[in-house]
Amino acid sequence: MTRTPIRWYWLGRAQYRRVWADQLALRERVWAGDDGAVLLCEHPPVITLGRSATAANILAAGDVPIERVERGGEVTYHGPGQLMIYPVVRIPGVVPFLATVAAAIAQACAALGVRGAAWQQKPAGVWCGDRKLAACGIHVARDVSVHGFALDVATPAAAWAKIRACGLDAPHASLAGELGRAIEVTTAAIEVGPRVAAALTAMR
Repeated sequence: MTRTPIRWYWLGRAQYRRVWADQLALRERVWAGDDGAVLLCEHPPVITLGRSATAANILAAGDVPIERVERGGEVTYHGPGQLMIYPVVRIPGVVPFLATVAAAIAQACAALGVRGAAWQQKPAGVWCGDRKLAACGIHVARDVSVHGFALDVATPAAAWAKIRACGLDAPHASLAGELGRAIEVTTAAIEVGPRVAAALTAMR
C-alpha cells in the first residue's frame, strides 16, 4: 500500500507561542484523520519548563521569557542558532518514535559533515560521545505527539549559561563547533526536514 508522504514545513524564525498554537491546530486535524506534518523553525530566545522541571535549574534567565509546557523533561533554552523539529503525527509508541526521529536527525548531521551522532535513550537525546547535540521532549495525547527535538546548530555558549539544561551538567555540542565553521539553521533544516518526514512516513 502506498503511504501518503508526511509533509515538512520551514517556518523561519517564529515566536514560541505562535508555533505552539500551530502544533495544537495541526493536532486537531490529525485527530480528525490528517496525516500530520513536521514543523521546523528557529525561535527568538525562550526558556521552557517541562512537566518535571524545577526552577532551581534556571540560573540567569534575565529578560528571556519563561514558558511552562506539558512536554516531558526538564528546563531547556531555545533561541537563534537552534533548529526546532516538531513532528505532529500519530505515533506507535514513545520510544520507537523518538528513536526514529533521532536516527533521521543523525543521518542529516552526517550529511552535513558531522558523523558519530546517535540516539541515546537515557538521558534522552542525540549525542556526540558525551556531548548533547539535540534535546528532546514530547507530549502525547490520543496517540498524537506534539513538541519534539531541538538541534544545536550554532547556539551561542552564553545562552546555555542561563540554565542547567535538562537538569544535567553534560557539555553541549553544536554542528558549527563540530564542523569548525559557521552553518545556518536553514541549511540544517533543509537536510533534517525531508529525512524526518520520510522516516515518519515509513514508520506508519
